[in-house]
Amino acid sequence: MTPLTAVPAAIPTVIPTESTQQAFGYPSLFLLVLIGALVPVVPTGALVSSAAVVAFHQTAPFSLALVFVTASLAAFCGDVGLYWLGRRGMRSKNGSRWLAAIRSRAPEERLAQAQEKLADHGTAVLVLSRLVPAGRVPVMLACLMADWPLRRFARGDLPACLAWALTYQLIGILGGSLFPSRGRASWRRSS
Repeated sequence: MTPLTAVPAAIPTVIPTESTQQAFGYPSLFLLVLIGALVPVVPTGALVSSAAVVAFHQTAPFSLALVFVTASLAAFCGDVGLYWLGRRGMRSKNGSRWLAAIRSRAPEERLAQAQEKLADHGTAVLVLSRLVPAGRVPVMLACLMADWPLRRFARGDLPACLAWALTYQLIGILGGSLFPSRGRASWRRSS
């Protein structure tokens, strides 16, 4: 036995139980996806996919469903919260200046075209924007400029968040199915 192979055997490996993982995992997933919806620099899709991989390899029967519900709810709460903040900011003194500056840079016919597309395909545009990287914030801004009420935005955002969570969860499940679970690891050597 070489000194390098003796090191991993000397380190004790303690894996938390599934209930401990779930007690920390689901609230952490919720908070991270919520923060990622408010601050769009957190890779929330990767978080959901990773959580789906972990849930796929657990023995608890509803792990995948809990990941789906947690991610969807957090994304929805974050989107609605960000939209509410945007609407509130647009009504403020500086917010109206900001809106006027944006409108002055965009040609009037393009704004009218964007508002027409939102009116014709509102929910579909929101769903697509949630699935396209960096598409959510510009569409949310277009909804703000079209003066959508919060209730209308929320009705369109709910299916968008459900589709987003399902898509990234499926990516995680498909990726996770390529790797064996802890108990079935064929690459480990038994001593």
